[in-house]
Amino acid sequence: MKRSILTLIICFAVSVVFAQSSPADTAKRTTDTPQVHIDTIKRSKGVKVKLGFGEDAAGVSVNSDNDEPDTTTHSKAPGFSFGLTFTRFDLGLATLIDNGSFTLSPNNQFLSYRQWKTSNVGFDVIQFGYRFNSSFRIYVAGGFDWTHIRLRRNITILRNQPVLTYTEDDRDYSKNRFSSSYLRIPLGFDFRTHDDASGRRFHFVAGPDIGILLNGRVKQISEENGKQKFDDDYHYTRMRYGVYARVGYGFLGMFAKYYFNDVFENSPAQAGLKNFSFGLSVGW
Repeated sequence: MKRSILTLIICFAVSVVFAQSSPADTAKRTTDTPQVHIDTIKRSKGVKVKLGFGEDAAGVSVNSDNDEPDTTTHSKAPGFSFGLTFTRFDLGLATLIDNGSFTLSPNNQFLSYRQWKTSNVGFDVIQFGYRFNSSFRIYVAGGFDWTHIRLRRNITILRNQPVLTYTEDDRDYSKNRFSSSYLRIPLGFDFRTHDDASGRRFHFVAGPDIGILLNGRVKQISEENGKQKFDDDYHYTRMRYGVYARVGYGFLGMFAKYYFNDVFENSPAQAGLKNFSFGLSVGW
């Protein structure tokens, strides 16, 4: 059900982005929409007015002399920004890379997973940045990131073990999910084109990403025991680091993330097992 809801959200987002209006409709909206104009102002002294809404809002500067009409200039001046946000919502697939291979080694076969049900979800909730001009800015953000591994085998990953350990179970699980949640702290270098005729622009963003482990979880659903959840760190790496890239148009784009250190720590049999994720990203 959750996957169906997320699919509907994606389909709706795509339809909004690529919906195009005819020239006649555009003209009609232009005619019907009330317009605000800055008329000639006659003052003895110059006046400057700056309006801004949001990080990307354009400033409006107005200058006037005694008997000359004002001129209006749209610009995005350099400056800092800070605040709460809800953006860069990622929804994609997660893949385990075992020492450079997409095939799991014998030591990691117990982690065999269903590719189309192994997902990565995340979003940012706070951001501090500096805009150099309309085309380039940098920012550091804070948010949350989840990786859900849908296990194929009827096993249970055990808690409080010296290394990553599991047991084979004698029951069938309709869902056997092995998850990690992280506080993510990405540093972004955001290159943006100028707005096109539709008011949208292309974005190219890349940078390093640091994650701090919040929790690990095993979630199982079986006919015998119903729904069960078990929380532990499960030897997930406490601090991970990697790189990411985003490419998009308007508010919709694609992302890819790769982490340099191992998925698990203090568990030698899982050395070299890394995480790669890619998918759809909404918001900039």
